[in-house]
Amino acid sequence: MTSEPVTGAGFDPAFIPGITGPASPSEPKSSPEQESEPEADAASAEQTTADEAGASETPAEDTPSSSDDTSDGPSDGPVFEAADRRARIVADHKGVRLSLDEESCEFGWDEIAAVESETPRFGKRYTITVHTPERRWYPIEIEAPSRSRFKEWDEQLDAVLDAYFEDGD
Repeated sequence: MTSEPVTGAGFDPAFIPGITGPASPSEPKSSPEQESEPEADAASAEQTTADEAGASETPAEDTPSSSDDTSDGPSDGPVFEAADRRARIVADHKGVRLSLDEESCEFGWDEIAAVESETPRFGKRYTITVHTPERRWYPIEIEAPSRSRFKEWDEQLDAVLDAYFEDGD
């Protein structure tokens, strides 16, 4: 009966799961596949530089413009955007994007079951909650410069929802 040595943070304080794998002395330092990778990288780097050189020689008329793509281009429809020093929400033709500090998430209009807004009785925090069909909700609070912005934000959000959001009724 052979047993594997115990690994993990209990025995190795430098072990962090998911970031680094456990160092095993039985593993070879390099394999033939790893030795051939630099050659492949060098060949692909030469190919990319050749492609870039060829692309720079082509006239501007032959290159396709990015404005032909309508899905990523700007829309003439309504846009709602609200932000404070930490949080931000943008609702436009693509969907709803929420961000708080370094974290962010994006919902396409087909992924949204409902969007609700809430204004507090006191204070200046405007709350928007995005509900998904899987019964999950994602709230975000935006601190308004003044309470008078709540009405303006509600009108802008309603215009965006009327234009892009389709009820499943």
